[in-house]
Amino acid sequence: MEQNYLCPKCQGQLCVGEQIVFIVKNRKKQKGIILLHPEIGNYESIKHPDFVFAHGESLEFFCPLCHASLSCDLAENLAHVVLEEKSKMSDIYFSRIAGEQSTFLIEGETVVYTGDHAERYTWFKLNDKYKHFLKR
Repeated sequence: MEQNYLCPKCQGQLCVGEQIVFIVKNRKKQKGIILLHPEIGNYESIKHPDFVFAHGESLEFFCPLCHASLSCDLAENLAHVVLEEKSKMSDIYFSRIAGEQSTFLIEGETVVYTGDHAERYTWFKLNDKYKHFLKR
């Protein structure tokens, strides 16, 4: 696989087959496993039918290996993973809100965003080093 997703805490590989694996906790503190499609902008997911949460609910994402929270300081409703592609590392931030389509790929000084709801987060301030803030 030329593309891999890593936990930002333990650097463990999150991909199994053609999916990214996460442990997720809903607002009732119930845990489940969610598989996300690795293609940026593809919001397909797989979960057990008995693991339920409401559309619009904030979910907590965890690394399935080290169990660290994947929450980030950028914005309360975003989770963070690292994309390794052809020896290049990029930061990926995605919405933790069920049904919300927002993904941000940060490569060097460039931020690329995708998803119908991404503009909800264009206000967040990444860092002064990002001169080219958002490019779609």
